[in-house]
Amino acid sequence: MIIIMFGAPGVGKGTQAAIAAVRKNILHLSTGEAFRNAISAGTEMGNIAKNYVESGGLVPDEIVTGIVKEALQKPEYSQGAILDGFPRTLVQARSLDNMLSELGKDIKMIINITLDGEEIVQRMLKRGRQDDNEVIIRHRLNVYNEQTAPLLEYYQSTGKMVNIDGNADVETVYARINQVFPTE
Repeated sequence: MIIIMFGAPGVGKGTQAAIAAVRKNILHLSTGEAFRNAISAGTEMGNIAKNYVESGGLVPDEIVTGIVKEALQKPEYSQGAILDGFPRTLVQARSLDNMLSELGKDIKMIINITLDGEEIVQRMLKRGRQDDNEVIIRHRLNVYNEQTAPLLEYYQSTGKMVNIDGNADVETVYARINQVFPTE
């Protein structure tokens, strides 16, 4: 079972994916973590990605997809995963569909956590991370709106997307997700 946790930066998709993974006994596959693991393990895709990361460039879609594919082929993901941070572009979404088809898997549900843009900015500022200043946050939201938000239409057309209001505390949002979370 493949679940995609989707939404703008700062909506809590990583937090919710981690909680759901523990409570539903399904592995959480964070793209960022998969990148770090592939680079440290020296996999073919990891070595290619490392060159882009070290030069400050954006890692191309096919490399991002390759790293996710490497991870999903590991035995521990045989029962599926909750994907967080992937896909981020239409090219990645289509590549994911093809990859899952090759692996004999499919997307069970896309959980889209929604939150007002100004609420996102305030939440991210409260996190206190070094890269969370208002200019950077607003830039990340603009990139999301330009590159990732178009996936909403793509996934809406599949009939597998569910919108979850993310404007609440962590447990309330999880309770909303739990109500719609698929069973095998």
